[in-house]
Amino acid sequence: MSSTLHGTPVADSLVVAKRNLIKIKRVPDLLVFTTMSPIMFILLFAYVFGGAIDQQSGGDAYREFLIAGIFAQTVVFGSTITGYALAEDLKKGIIDRFRSLPMSPSAVLAGRTFSDVLNNVIVLIVMSLTGLLVGWRIREGVLNALWAYVLLLVFAYAISWIMAWIGMLVPSPEVVNNAAFMVIFPLTFIANTFVPLETLPGPLQTFAEWNPVSAVTQAARELFGNTNPIGGPEPTAWPLQHPELYTLIWSALILAIFIPLASRQYRRATSR
Repeated sequence: MSSTLHGTPVADSLVVAKRNLIKIKRVPDLLVFTTMSPIMFILLFAYVFGGAIDQQSGGDAYREFLIAGIFAQTVVFGSTITGYALAEDLKKGIIDRFRSLPMSPSAVLAGRTFSDVLNNVIVLIVMSLTGLLVGWRIREGVLNALWAYVLLLVFAYAISWIMAWIGMLVPSPEVVNNAAFMVIFPLTFIANTFVPLETLPGPLQTFAEWNPVSAVTQAARELFGNTNPIGGPEPTAWPLQHPELYTLIWSALILAIFIPLASRQYRRATSR
């Protein structure tokens, strides 16, 4: 095994990523539960709340508006898998085993985050098919839609490095889940993910305008060509006027901070 793992950082990372993907194949419940939750959100918001929010069209316009928000929320929540899996490997002593092998020190974290990007690709495909079934349509062309998916995945990849750092830092996988939920849940709901920003009260609206989750949602929404179901003025806050750039700035900033932090914590971490 050591001869297989010994090589360039990229080769080592791909081996670790393959190991993580094989785990999903052997434990399909991981993928099932990851995809079932967003499907339930799409159906719930589309058919339970959609008609109430968008009464004129019976919810059709709201369903299109909704999908980008569901995509953003799901890939952000999906990044918590990184922290949970690393905390679990650390608890079981697998991280110590990796560190004893002649492999690149960065391979474990890079492989873990890369495999979770692939997991998010699968989840986005499933959600896109579900969205098409409830009436969502891509109205700005295939290339724009592909760029929207790329922005979602880049942002999720950046968040996964925050979770990698947390996974190396906190005492157990359960704590990772609880801590991530307490932060990510309000971050994804105090945003334009499910409702237009003009429906929020003043302080929450200001927070939502500068929330990077709102920016990635707005970018995807514009690239898909899905408009605000209740009309209203165009956003005036800079992040929502330049959502693609704001998303990339946040992603680069997070990666610049948390890749070194997670790597340093990986070297320090010991089995629990």
